[in-house]
Amino acid sequence: MQLVVRFPNRRRVPSEPRSLWLQQTLAGESCARGRPLHGQVEADVCIVGGGFTGLWTALDLKRREPSARVVIVEADICGGGASGRNGGFVMTWWSKFPSLSKLCGPEVALQLAERAAAAVDAIGSFCDEHDIDAGFRQGGWLWTATSRAQVDAWDETLDALAAAGATPFAEMTSAEIAERAGSPVHLAGVYDPKAAIVQPAALARGMARVAADQGVEIYEHSAVSEIREGVRMTVRTRDGTVTAGRVVLALNAWAAALPEVRRALVVVASDIVVTEPVPERLAATGWAPDLAVSDSRRLVNYYRQSADDRVVFGKGGGTLAMRGRVGPEFDRESSRADEVRAHLTRSYPSLWDVATTASWRGPIDYSVTGLPFFARLEASPGILVGAGFSGNGVGPSYLAGQVLASLALDDPDHGWPAGLTRIPRSRLPPEPLRYGGGLLVRAAVARKEDAEDLGHAPSLLLRAVAQLDPTGFVDRGNGIATGQPNGSGPARQTSSDRMSAHR
Repeated sequence: MQLVVRFPNRRRVPSEPRSLWLQQTLAGESCARGRPLHGQVEADVCIVGGGFTGLWTALDLKRREPSARVVIVEADICGGGASGRNGGFVMTWWSKFPSLSKLCGPEVALQLAERAAAAVDAIGSFCDEHDIDAGFRQGGWLWTATSRAQVDAWDETLDALAAAGATPFAEMTSAEIAERAGSPVHLAGVYDPKAAIVQPAALARGMARVAADQGVEIYEHSAVSEIREGVRMTVRTRDGTVTAGRVVLALNAWAAALPEVRRALVVVASDIVVTEPVPERLAATGWAPDLAVSDSRRLVNYYRQSADDRVVFGKGGGTLAMRGRVGPEFDRESSRADEVRAHLTRSYPSLWDVATTASWRGPIDYSVTGLPFFARLEASPGILVGAGFSGNGVGPSYLAGQVLASLALDDPDHGWPAGLTRIPRSRLPPEPLRYGGGLLVRAAVARKEDAEDLGHAPSLLLRAVAQLDPTGFVDRGNGIATGQPNGSGPARQTSSDRMSAHR
């Protein structure tokens, strides 16, 4: 049999603390979800990875083919990777509409964005149907500006949507944004009412329970060492093998171990801190408790309240993975906890004295297109991969499961556009230039945004270097608002216009 994929050894250090999400969820479980793989197992489809993408794929396969034998092998526990460590934002693709249009054309982009919006509702319905207490609360998402330089970052997206006849975002006054976010630091913004928040580890563990109940075989603590191709695919772990007709790699950032995938990804850590419960202090701010909020930095700040009245505050742009290697430094408490807390305090000055009680981090798989991709490996079409969620994976992973299930079943009428079903080409330089350049660009972005927070204008050189950053949580323009979709028709009043009118 031909060796197709070899994975580096991935073992979680037992002494490293898990995210608060996982600690809370595991404390409430009465029994383990999956046992380690021992011996040889036969399957129709073997899914490597027990996070959202792998679990939605397994569930959709069983929905389409109830008799199919579906096996999941997970290196840690289901939800132990990015699915149990993220901020719990269940978002749509409306903020990515320009990127979708570039890949697929405006008409298909609109259809995909509508499907992504419907996926948010579907996740809430899934929780209700299967009695998963994951704290799903559909209070919307505020895309905000917390410095003058960030104002109108959303205009290119809104103009593209308007040209396509869509108005999913509600535009608000500065006062309305500050009131809803609970802090005057929020100067402007737009609101997507469709988005939700969730306790992500509870969702992942609940999905694993449902998948097991529907006949999916789940093996945890079973890191895959290699995949070989013969008449069928052979997936090897330390103590067992799975022989399958198709293999789905649902690995998130860990998919960067494959050279074919690595070229399309930039893997960067995102760090989260959590405060002690402060219900009275949060109520005093006026911050809507079910609301997700993020600013318009490239090194994005994102935040929400937990069900037990904590602030969960995250920041992108942490450790950069060289050659896509996701090592133990991505599994630890945050090395940037003080920096992240400083941004929390800047965003909510009234909470300056609230203690932070936990921190963690995890890898984000930014794709060079800003959107995920789902494809067959060129070297081995029997292996499928999904990756590149770019910080927005909780909601779109529902669609990812549908795409990967369709491809695994060789459905010729899957209907997914070519722009999402191939691994994108990258113009990034080879290593080690890529890593060194990434460090330089990330430092420039941080210095630029620090200057903008202070109301200073960054130098032209700093802005030029920062502009080379290929990552981004949302699509954002160059800061110059056109005010007119396609250059014609009545001008849309921008946030800058509204701010000027009230000075």
